[in-house]
Amino acid sequence: MRSKLFVPGARPELFAKALAGDADALSFDLEDAVPLHLKGAARTAIASFLATDAALQSPKVMIVRTNAPSTPYFADDVNEVMGEGVALLNLPKVESAAEVRAAVDVIALAEATHGLQRRTRLLVNIETPRALAHAAAIAGAHPRVAGLQLGLADMFEPHGIDRHDRANLHAILFAVRMAAAQADVFVLDGAYADIADEEGFREEAAMARRLGYLGKSCVHPRQVALANAAFAVSEHELDTARRIVEAAQAPANQGRGAFMVDGKMIDLPFLKRAQALLAAAHKS
Repeated sequence: MRSKLFVPGARPELFAKALAGDADALSFDLEDAVPLHLKGAARTAIASFLATDAALQSPKVMIVRTNAPSTPYFADDVNEVMGEGVALLNLPKVESAAEVRAAVDVIALAEATHGLQRRTRLLVNIETPRALAHAAAIAGAHPRVAGLQLGLADMFEPHGIDRHDRANLHAILFAVRMAAAQADVFVLDGAYADIADEEGFREEAAMARRLGYLGKSCVHPRQVALANAAFAVSEHELDTARRIVEAAQAPANQGRGAFMVDGKMIDLPFLKRAQALLAAAHKS
């Protein structure tokens, strides 16, 4: 996931365009980008799109950012969008391991209701001071947690912290990276709201890449190329991706939710990532 493009759930006219773009992952947003009176329609639109053949066959990682688990909208989000097309649920405003486990209970019930065999993995946001203090516990709260995502705007802006100060930026990137490392999960850099400031985007992405971040979130399609360049993969990574895709196609692994490659457990998000890497390499 070199690039993860946010797609407003209330703008279904953008869905197919985003799918045709170059982002490795699409994050359909039910939270900040959707006003209260449109949340129901957005859920329906996202669920319908993710059930299409085009979405299901795409190598892109499909993510849905729900409303925070502490809100009254979370259960409806999960129940409406849950399906085979969702690789990750992105949980915002989580501040404790207990909140992660409570969210998993809601998700597991929705999976059972929909008759889904696969366990949906989680991408959990670290975007408040309290979440940062508990980041390692959040990352290790449940086996479903696949990764952490940093939210710099929510972390810095309310407290007057200068995001352009390299020391401030490195401190938060490093802290979240180490929290993810403790649980052996991946970590994604957050979004950069100033679309016109391409140099600022590149600087943040370069620092995140050096710290081992997997990729960066994008709020506009023009940022996707910047993220893809910053997190360009090596030949070694491409070779690993080929082995993952080949292993997924092996008869012994057909129909299995997870399998081993080079001693590592691989499931749908990793397979989707491998497919996206190979698809991006084929385009270039």
